[in-house]
Amino acid sequence: TMRAWQATAATIAPDNLMYPLFISSDPDAEEPIGSLPEQSRLGVNALERVVGPLVERGLSSVLLFGIPEDGDKDDEGSCADTTRNPAIPAITKLKELFPQLLVACDVCLCPFTSHGHCGILKEDGYFDADQSALRIGQIALAYAKAGADVVAPSDMMDGRIQAIKAQLKAEGLANKAMVMSYSAKYCSCFYGPFRDAAKSAPKEGHAFSAAPKDRKRYQIPPGSRGLGIRATARDVEEGADMIMVKPGMPYLDMVRDLRNEFPHMPLSVYQVSGEYAMIYHAATAGALQLKDAVFESLTSFRRAGADVIISYYTPHVLKWLQEEK
Repeated sequence: TMRAWQATAATIAPDNLMYPLFISSDPDAEEPIGSLPEQSRLGVNALERVVGPLVERGLSSVLLFGIPEDGDKDDEGSCADTTRNPAIPAITKLKELFPQLLVACDVCLCPFTSHGHCGILKEDGYFDADQSALRIGQIALAYAKAGADVVAPSDMMDGRIQAIKAQLKAEGLANKAMVMSYSAKYCSCFYGPFRDAAKSAPKEGHAFSAAPKDRKRYQIPPGSRGLGIRATARDVEEGADMIMVKPGMPYLDMVRDLRNEFPHMPLSVYQVSGEYAMIYHAATAGALQLKDAVFESLTSFRRAGADVIISYYTPHVLKWLQEEK
């Protein structure tokens, strides 16, 4: 008990966890993701079987990523706010099956555009900031109309929070859908398995020959502390309801910085795909014990100040927590 008293701010409970789900356009799909072991792209008809047991163990929230057909992608991601985006029917399905489950949706253009970038490109390869923010707002609105509790813009386009809030307010949804901003999203090599899973990597061979080959222009440089704080401050000023640091373990200092700078804001951290895979493969090779490594990493996020941890290890952790009761 005395040891527990020393770590009350770093405890792990189901309400601290959010589980990312990749939603396939094939309604019956359950496609294993090679670079992300034990994770799959799921069709809407697989959600009850996969999510149901997790809800029984205490799962309280999920984060959806829609993966459209390649043929539906175009320069402006026009399918993203239609039912050709499988995340939209998935919201409806999950709300029907599990009314108490909080459903969050990632809001970005990269999975839906032919070029794989997170905004609307101009001919010179730079972003049209106003059109990008407007488009992100339209997608967020579509998710909110479908019943999403949280919309989570991950694009890092300037002005997107304000654009989302304006569209939600215009449709009477501002008090129904929370905006969780990926406010301090760093340009990281740890996203590799995710881009494979979501089929969202920047592409070549499209109409915008001057477009960047990566996302360094608009994601935060790994060494920048001040820009991460300023970007978050901008999103808070525009009306974000929740903020985030992504990735997690390499940026624990930023988690603590944002907790100190914004002590009254709910703060999430994303243990991204590369972090997940790194721990998984180390454990598979016998270099460490999986359960110990996962709990130590999650505890470090809580100790640094995170309220919510987005993690692919959520099913494991829910099982371990149940076993410890």
